[in-house]
Amino acid sequence: MFFEKIAAAPADPILGLTEEFKNDPRPEKINLGVGIFKNNQGQTPILKCVKKAEEIILATEKTKSYLPIVGAPEYGKLVRELVLGRDSEIIKDDRARTAQAPGGTGALRVGADFLKQQNVTAKIWISDPTWANHMQVFGKAGLEIGRYAYYDKASQGLDFEGMKNDLRIKAKAGDAVLLHACCHNPTGIDPTPAQWEELAQLTAELGLLPFFDFAYQGFGNGIEEDALGIRTFLKHHKEILVASSFSKNFGLYNERIGAITIVSATRDDADRVFSQLKIAVRANFSNPPVHGASIVTTVLSDPELRAMWENEVKEMRDRIKEMRSLLVEKLKERNAKVDFSFINNQYGMFSFSGLSKEQVARLKTEFGIYIVGSGRISVAGITTANIDPLCDAIVKVL
Repeated sequence: MFFEKIAAAPADPILGLTEEFKNDPRPEKINLGVGIFKNNQGQTPILKCVKKAEEIILATEKTKSYLPIVGAPEYGKLVRELVLGRDSEIIKDDRARTAQAPGGTGALRVGADFLKQQNVTAKIWISDPTWANHMQVFGKAGLEIGRYAYYDKASQGLDFEGMKNDLRIKAKAGDAVLLHACCHNPTGIDPTPAQWEELAQLTAELGLLPFFDFAYQGFGNGIEEDALGIRTFLKHHKEILVASSFSKNFGLYNERIGAITIVSATRDDADRVFSQLKIAVRANFSNPPVHGASIVTTVLSDPELRAMWENEVKEMRDRIKEMRSLLVEKLKERNAKVDFSFINNQYGMFSFSGLSKEQVARLKTEFGIYIVGSGRISVAGITTANIDPLCDAIVKVL
């Protein structure tokens, strides 16, 4: 027998939690583990602009033939404009290339494979903490992983000095560094504009290759505003990688639509890079699925639909901010032993609550409230219906 010695793998820390939640019979249970936007009714809606785009696609689609290996050219163009800006000199100089990928995870893996296969770098530095799947994606691609400080437990903010010191002392010229472009997962803590500038200068001086995970564009301060970190780095770096995801800001979770964009120093470099990137795509999934890309392309290329999308992203962002503020307010009203006002200084779908593993375990066991063991709360899953029992439970486990 070939498979009898294979041990069962441990459950994914986030998806496994969702399975536990589904099997919990308690009607009052609350799932704040998985990163999915929910409206105040607890539903994950399809955006109105997406529905309209699908109507157009259904009426005009003429073939189900394969896309090119790197996806539709128009999709790539629109992604580059979102990431770099419509008036970007990089776009005008034709120094960037974009390949469609199945979700942000697929984009990260294609980028990781490219770095390893082309001997661009052997090591990548990743924030501590980070999204759990980062470790698998880059590790399975064969890259060595180093960690740099990010979260300061004492201040419940960014450990900026620790971050800089780790990169300055531990990282070597030629290493890559993974950065969350906005709405850091799991902490929700982002660098300030001045800190982005300092990091960009430091990493350039150290000779590091920046690789941005851009999963939440529009969920921090705005669609354009959330690209600040990337665009700041491009003032100091001629080469970067950016993995984009449209799961959150288009609500296209199960369409698995993302992209990997690589900026090179010259147009000739970009052409050679793209030729090798195609090999990484071909070996992973041959060529990408069309529907999610068609939706994004249709919305972004139609002025009316794009305006509708930008408004819907703002509505989602505002709802998350509202729940974030309400959570802080209601915990304060209950005289919680901890001052949770730091949550208002975080961005995006998640909050690093500071709750211990023991407190997280009690929330699940005693109250049917599911959050990740690190204490990460999906603020996007909080509603006006579940926020009071959530706050009551948090106060009891403190």
